[in-house]
Amino acid sequence: MSSYELVCGLETHIELSTKTKIFCSCSTEFGGDPNTHCCPICIGLPGTLPKLNKKVVEYAIMAGLSTNCEISSVSKMDRKNYVYPDLPKAYQISQYDMPLCKNGYVELSNGRKIRILRIHIEEDAGKLVHQRGNTYVDYNRGGVPLIEIVSEPDIRSIDEAKEYLEKLQLIMRFIGISDCKMQEGSMRCDVNISVRPQGTEKLGTRTEIKNMNSFAHMTKAMDYEINRQIDLLQCGEKVVQETRRYNEDDDCTESMRGKEDAHDYRYFREPDLVTIQVTDEMISRLKERLPEPPHKKLNRYITEFDIPEADAQQLIKYRRIAEYFEKAIKGVKNPKVVANCMIGQIFSRLEGDSAKENFQINVTPENLGALVQLLDERKIKMNLLKATLEKMLDTGKAPGELISEADMGGVDADALKSVCEQAIASSQSAVSDYLSGKEKALKAILGAVMKATRGRADAVEAEKLLIQLIRK
Repeated sequence: MSSYELVCGLETHIELSTKTKIFCSCSTEFGGDPNTHCCPICIGLPGTLPKLNKKVVEYAIMAGLSTNCEISSVSKMDRKNYVYPDLPKAYQISQYDMPLCKNGYVELSNGRKIRILRIHIEEDAGKLVHQRGNTYVDYNRGGVPLIEIVSEPDIRSIDEAKEYLEKLQLIMRFIGISDCKMQEGSMRCDVNISVRPQGTEKLGTRTEIKNMNSFAHMTKAMDYEINRQIDLLQCGEKVVQETRRYNEDDDCTESMRGKEDAHDYRYFREPDLVTIQVTDEMISRLKERLPEPPHKKLNRYITEFDIPEADAQQLIKYRRIAEYFEKAIKGVKNPKVVANCMIGQIFSRLEGDSAKENFQINVTPENLGALVQLLDERKIKMNLLKATLEKMLDTGKAPGELISEADMGGVDADALKSVCEQAIASSQSAVSDYLSGKEKALKAILGAVMKATRGRADAVEAEKLLIQLIRK
């Protein structure tokens, strides 16, 4: 690809986490038996009238504010006309020339800004299920509220496309308007791709890869499509404007249909819905509801708390985890210890992203903070902190219920020496191994010391003393 440049833009569809659909009171809950979350409005029966869900408008404005967009004071809904089995009305209610949000951007780690042309609201379509040569339609998803975030063709690499989509996912999760679970279809994107000779400004003919619902599939599809288009151009052929799908079995893209333009959809104003008016007061109120942006939170964790960037990224990935961390560090001298406890012991008990997103654990942030404060005050050592945290995770008890005054007393020098001498005397095999050059053998002796002192000894001091006694 050295002589060609990628030109890419994404159309990202995000399902909003409202309890009811965009134009009716049917549930938006994922799953359920087919066609049980729908009503005459969802399936477009004659004589039904839609009513716009105000929460959808608010969530879309929050998305726009979080991606540096201008918010339109006046917008409207339009009918996008096309015929497909998953759309029983034969039109989708969307927005065309007056979207709610426009002219925003998302900044990448390399400093480049991917411009956002528009964010508009619309209804989702149903779902086609193909089984044994038959096609079934499930309208449960029909009418679920979506925002569509349309970027300008500013993306120049697969890595930039992935980072842009990851940042959108993080932002939308953080502001609480969507769970953005790609595996459940609540975040998916269409990828518009063209290539052009390096150094030229004229855009090439684009193709659109529809409904990418995983980062892995998106990157593979983009890689294939870029190379396919380059091969065509190098052979003197033309790229055809079309819509394609990713075939994961063959790891390739394949043609679906010719690519439509806006005029093909015969947009016109939705006559059954009123104009949307957004006031300055409404925008101010929604701004106040927005949390600290994730990129600012990341920088603050790194600079204020001296947390490594990779660890800080894990702490901000889900809003509940970030909120837990900030509650736990109140009154703590070293927030980095709290971060290490969470990323190490607590995360090890959580399987998968879903568990981290829900973040249901037995230890309250206040109790974790209280445990770390005991370390700050030198009442316990790190090994006892770790052992106590395991018990807290098992039982949900506070540190005061698990650590006695005797445990916090530490071990004086004479007592520590006596315990070390006993450990050496009862571990002669390990002593011989250590003297013969096996450094790990010392850990076994140290383990005996820590067990005998119930974790109250200072592990570093104990190890130094063991070495002195062994080498006498």
